[in-house]
Amino acid sequence: MSRPVIYQLFVRLFANPNPANHFDGEMEANGCGKFNHISSRVLEEIRLLGFTHIWYTGIIEHSTTTQVDDRKGDPQCIVKGKAGSPYAISDYYDVNATMACEQSNRMAEFEALINRTHEAGLKVLIDFVPNHVARSYHSDAKPPETLDFGTTDEPENPFSPANNFYYLPGQQLVLPCNNQQFAEIPAKASGNDCFSNTPSVNDWYETVKLNYGIDYQNNSEEHFCPEPDTWLKMNHILRFWADKKIDGFRCDMASMVPVAFWRQAIGLIKNEFPHILFIAEIYEPHLYHAYAFEAGFDYLYDKVGLYDTLRAVMTRQAPASLASNCWRSLEGLSDKMLNFIENHDEQRIASLHFAGSPLPGIPAMAVAAFINRGAVLVYNGQELGEDGSQPKGYSGDDGRTSIFDYGCMPTIHRWTNNGAFNQEKLSSSEKELHNHYKFLLNLINSKNSLKTGGFYDLMWVNHHGDGFPDNHVFAFLRYHREEVVVVLANFSAETRKLKVKIPAHAIRFMQVDYQNAKKMINLATHEECEVVQEELGDWSIEVTLSAHGIIIGELTR
Repeated sequence: MSRPVIYQLFVRLFANPNPANHFDGEMEANGCGKFNHISSRVLEEIRLLGFTHIWYTGIIEHSTTTQVDDRKGDPQCIVKGKAGSPYAISDYYDVNATMACEQSNRMAEFEALINRTHEAGLKVLIDFVPNHVARSYHSDAKPPETLDFGTTDEPENPFSPANNFYYLPGQQLVLPCNNQQFAEIPAKASGNDCFSNTPSVNDWYETVKLNYGIDYQNNSEEHFCPEPDTWLKMNHILRFWADKKIDGFRCDMASMVPVAFWRQAIGLIKNEFPHILFIAEIYEPHLYHAYAFEAGFDYLYDKVGLYDTLRAVMTRQAPASLASNCWRSLEGLSDKMLNFIENHDEQRIASLHFAGSPLPGIPAMAVAAFINRGAVLVYNGQELGEDGSQPKGYSGDDGRTSIFDYGCMPTIHRWTNNGAFNQEKLSSSEKELHNHYKFLLNLINSKNSLKTGGFYDLMWVNHHGDGFPDNHVFAFLRYHREEVVVVLANFSAETRKLKVKIPAHAIRFMQVDYQNAKKMINLATHEECEVVQEELGDWSIEVTLSAHGIIIGELTR
């Protein structure tokens, strides 16, 4: 079985052929990507980059100021940006009409995209947003027998396991923009567990928290029996999308929804659709075991461990050797982690708010891709050095590609090249970066040692005092039977000459017959270097690592 290598594709921006990027521009001025723009040609190019899955982001209908079909746009006071947040869901049973060439045919266009993606040999992931909905939530596309959220609620009760929302009886919602174009009486709790009728601009004021049977204002008492109505509605929504032949869900803010719900929901879906993946966005390491083994998630975000550590190393705030703490802290969960160095929530590596260049991302991507057997994620544009400066608007200058505004990503626009999807309009540095990613990502599932093999950290035996720059270089082995691969990642902006020790303990630990190992072959350049047999059964390899360079080398006899 292949390791999931996921391309996060933000449809609204990725597939937009309009390069205008006017500040805070409407859809008519800045354009919007369409399902139909994601052609078989681009899907083939994505597969050739080494990806196995595409996470189509922003698919399910969400709150926007734009009028779509017969649905008026929402007032600006409950929408972030002109386009709106893709995580303020306004109809769980529909897709965004803004991304359809024919708005009335939007679901058929998305289903055709699912089919094209499968025909290209790729699998489809979409977001499942279970914790909150848009303030304006109303489903026009739900099955006739299905009731909308809140239809049978008793708003005079702050909490009831039969309610879908949490209420603040007798209080009117006061939005941070102080604009009362939107009336909500009584006010509902906001999506980030804000139980106030006056959410701040830093709260998720455009969303409403869903009630899964936890009474947060009374010691978080649990009321799970009988199953809350919200559980039943969400089970139905998951099955609705599973029937569309999608292959997995990236579950937004999964840890804000109780393990008990996930256990029954994931079990229910996997009983009918055993191939479907569930990926948890989660930021609390103390909850990892519960969400992986009790709830049943296939993969968990490795943000506060690997991502935060690699970011600190890339920005010279921590030594490269600190990455060893990441695998040690996971206590058997390594293979359940989703590794990334960019996604829609994080700052772009090339932005001035982060590294100011995409080059430090090369060694970081090598570590993220090869440190374990988990899943790997790349955010669209990362492979081209996108810096997050466009589009501009609500998001401000924060180093992130805005998810709230209409526009396009300049590097992606040049790569798509009016549907040609080639390197013709890319700069030489963009081409080189693109090729680096192609090499790394294709290796993940082409070597058994990197796909299913074991891991051995070399940092304990390679020390700064012995001439090994462990503050700049991270080194480890991956192995499977007689296949041994050395991974070296240089986080320095300088070329590094070093001697890498492979201890006799590693040879015994890997149980390989390599007493006569003679050389290491660089899998990128096919250059060879000598493996020196030292006393006590140790080996050593002398290499030169270029600035922000990597060596993925296979030992051979």
